[in-house]
Amino acid sequence: MAENGNTDKVGDESRGSESTTATTHSTITKQRKKRSRAWDFFEEKVDATGNNKYACRFCGQEYFETKGKSTTQMNNHINKCPNNPYKVEKGQKLLQFQTLPGGNKGGLIPWKFDQEECWMALCSIVIVDELSFSFVEKEGFRNFMKMAQPCFHIPSRTTVTQDCFALFNVEKNKLLKFLKGTSQRVSLTTDTWTSIQKVNYMCITTHWIDSEWIMHKRIINFSPITSHKGEDMARCIIDYLREWGLQKIFTVIVDNASSNDVTVEKLSDKLDDWGTNSMNGHHLHMRCMAHIVNLIVKDGLKESSISIARVRCVVRYIRQSPARLRKFQECCESENIVKKSLCLDVPTRWNSTYLMLSRAIEYERAIKEYSDRDTSLSRYLMFDAISDGKPVGILTRTDWDEVKRIAQFLEIFYNLTLKVSGSLYVTSNAHFIEIGQVVVYLNRLITTEDKLLSEMTLSMWKKFEKYWGEPKKMNKMIFIACVLDPRYKFTTVSFVLKKMFGDDEGTIIEKEVHTYMSSLFNEYVSKSVSKDTGGKVSTSLPSSSFSTMETSTGLGALLDEIRKHKAASGGVDSKTELEKYLGEDPENERPEFDILAWWKVNSPRFPILGMMARDVLAIPISSVASESAFSTGGRILDQFRSSLTPKLVETLVCLQDWLRSLKLGVLKLLCARRRAAGPIARSNLYCPVTKGFDSMLILFEIVCYQLSSKGKKRKRESKKVYVTYLGEDPENERPEFDILAWWKVNSPRFPILGMMARDVLAIPISSVASILLILTKKLPPTMFAKVCLKLGVLKLLCARRRAAGPIARSNLYCVQCSSNIIS
Repeated sequence: MAENGNTDKVGDESRGSESTTATTHSTITKQRKKRSRAWDFFEEKVDATGNNKYACRFCGQEYFETKGKSTTQMNNHINKCPNNPYKVEKGQKLLQFQTLPGGNKGGLIPWKFDQEECWMALCSIVIVDELSFSFVEKEGFRNFMKMAQPCFHIPSRTTVTQDCFALFNVEKNKLLKFLKGTSQRVSLTTDTWTSIQKVNYMCITTHWIDSEWIMHKRIINFSPITSHKGEDMARCIIDYLREWGLQKIFTVIVDNASSNDVTVEKLSDKLDDWGTNSMNGHHLHMRCMAHIVNLIVKDGLKESSISIARVRCVVRYIRQSPARLRKFQECCESENIVKKSLCLDVPTRWNSTYLMLSRAIEYERAIKEYSDRDTSLSRYLMFDAISDGKPVGILTRTDWDEVKRIAQFLEIFYNLTLKVSGSLYVTSNAHFIEIGQVVVYLNRLITTEDKLLSEMTLSMWKKFEKYWGEPKKMNKMIFIACVLDPRYKFTTVSFVLKKMFGDDEGTIIEKEVHTYMSSLFNEYVSKSVSKDTGGKVSTSLPSSSFSTMETSTGLGALLDEIRKHKAASGGVDSKTELEKYLGEDPENERPEFDILAWWKVNSPRFPILGMMARDVLAIPISSVASESAFSTGGRILDQFRSSLTPKLVETLVCLQDWLRSLKLGVLKLLCARRRAAGPIARSNLYCPVTKGFDSMLILFEIVCYQLSSKGKKRKRESKKVYVTYLGEDPENERPEFDILAWWKVNSPRFPILGMMARDVLAIPISSVASILLILTKKLPPTMFAKVCLKLGVLKLLCARRRAAGPIARSNLYCVQCSSNIIS
C-alpha cells in the first residue's frame, strides 16, 4: 500500500536527533570567538618586578607573558603536567557508568568530552526545565561547572539564546520533512489565550499514530494572532498548514466558543479546495468533551447549597494568617491527621471546588477542633463572611453531610475529566461509552430522594441535552471510534444507543452510523485499491503462498481449488475487511487490554481498516493538549515567557514539547515492543490447516481429560473453547504467514488447545534431522553443543523480533546457521 510504503518513521528520526544535533550544530550556529583552554588551567600573577606571569594551578610551573600573549607553552604543559588530574591522551576515551532512568546505574560506556555536545545539553536544560537564560551566568552554576568539568566553557545568555534558535531550526526541519512526506491524516487541537502583556496567542497541536502504532502529539505553532474572530483564526491555521505541508486533516478539536464554528467552516472550505476533505467535512468539527463536562457541572453547582460557601469561608479564614495555620496544624497533630495544605477554590473552576471539598472532608475533625479553640471563627462566619448578600452562618453537621454528598457527586465528573484529557494514549474509543455513563448516572440522580442532588442534576441535564441530547448533531466519529475498539464493536454501540434514546430511535441511529462507517471505509478503499477484485470489493491480502513455478507445474492446483471452494461457500475471501471485522466475536474485557497493540498485530489482516483505525483512534476528545502549552497549571503564560518576544516564546514552547516527546517516544516504543514480545493481543491469525477436521475433537477431549483433575466440568468448558476456534474464519494464505508465531500470540486464548498444538506441530514428516546428526557426527561434542546453542539463541532472537513487529516472518529456522552445520 502507498501509505504503508511511506511508513511513519518520525519516532526513529526523532530518536536519532540527540546524536545528530551535536554534529550539525557547529554548521548552523554563529561562529564564536575562540578561547584557549589554557586559561582554565593557569592563573595570572605579577612578580616583584611587575612582569606578568602565568602559573599552573596544579604544579605551580610559571611562564612569562609573551609579546603576542601566545598560549602554546601553556597548552604543551597541560598535556605533560604530572599533577593534572584531567590529563587525557589525545583521542583517548574514559569509562563511566551509564545512567539509566530512575537514577540506576548501567554498564560501563566510553565517554569523551565534547564542547559542542555540552553546549547543546545546556541548551536543552534551559528549555525543558523552563529556566531563564541568565541561569548560565549565575555564580552558583559556574562554580559547580568549574568543579565538575573545568574544560567546559560556559556560554553567555546571548549565546544560549542563539543556540535555542539553532536547535529549533534543526528539530523543525526534521519534523517538517516527516509531515510533508507522510500520506497519513492528522487531527488538530487548537486553543487561544491572552498573555499578561495583552498579546493574543494561538496554539496548534497535531496528533497521529505512527506505523509502530504509537501515539504522537507535536505543537507546530505557538504564535500571536490579531484577534479571536473566526475568520482571523482560520486564516492563521491555513497559513501554518501550508507551511508544514499538512493538507490531510481528519478532525479539528476545539472548545465551544461560537467563533470556532466559523473557524472550522472556513477550514472545511479550504480542504474542499485542496481535495482532501474526508466525507465532505461532516466529521471535521469535534467539540472538546472536557469543555462540555465543565459547562454541565458548572450549571449544576449554581444550584448548590450554602454548605459549600461555609466550607469556603472556613478555609479562607484559616489560610489568612501564619498564626492560624500553625494553630490548625496543632489541631491536625492532636487528631492524628497527616498534615497537608488546605485548598481554596476558584469559584469559576468547579474542579478546584471539588479539590477544596475533598481536602476539607479529610480535615473534618481538625476543623471542628480548631473551631472549638478559636472562638473568632464563629464570629467571622456569623457576621463578616458574606455570601449572596447575607452572612453564611456556622458550619453544622448537616453541612458536612451535604458537602460529602456533593464531593462524591463531583468525583465522578472529576475522574471523567482526567480520563478524557489525556493526549498520549487513546481516548476516542471511550468517548461514547463515557457519554452513556453520564446519561445513566444523571437519570438515576434525577429520580433520587435527595432533593439537593436532584435539583443539581436537573440543571445539568438541560445543558447535557444542548450538546448530547440530539444524536443527529453528534459527530459520527464518536460512535465509529467505539466500533473500532475490538472489545465493543456494534454490539456495545447498539446497546448504549437504545439505553440513551430508546429502542426505536436507537435502532435508527445505529443504522445511520453503520451507513456512515461503510461510506468512510469505501472512501479509504477507493484511495488504496486501484483495481476492483470483482462484483464485491475484497480487501484481503493476496492469498497465494506458493511460487509461480509451483503453480505452473501443477503443484498448486489443489490450493487453487481450495480457495475457490472457500469463496463459493461464503468464506473469508468473499467478505470485505469491515464485514470480517464486525463478524468476529468481540475481545474479552480485561484491565491490561491495549487497543494499539491489538491493532498492531491485526493490521496485516485488516490493512485498509487498520489505516482508518490509525486516523480515528488518533482523535483526541479534548483540546487540553493545546491548552497545556500555556502553562502546566493554568491557561496563562507565566511572567517570564510573557516578557519575551513572540518568536522566542514560540521557539521555547515548541522545543520543550518536541524534546520531551523525543524521550517519551523512545520509552513508548520500548514498552510497545516489550508488550509485543509477550502474549500480546489475542490476534486472530488463525491457522487454515487445522480448520474443519472433526477427528481432532477426539484428540482434544483426550488431552483435556488427561490435564483436568475435575473431569467433566473442565471437559465441557474446554469443548466450548475448541468450538470457538473452529467457528472463526480461517486466516488468509500469505507467504509470510508463520504458524508458530500465530500460536504464540493466540495460545492465551486457547491454552489447552495450544498445548496440543505444540505437540502436534512438533511432529516432523521427514528424517532429515537424523541425517544432519550423522553429517555432524565427526564434530567434537563440545563444538556440536556450541553450534546447537548458537542456533537456539538465534532462533529465539528471530522469534522475539517477529513478535515485536507485525507477526509476519518466516519460520523459526535460520537458513544460514543450518548451512553452517551441514558444512
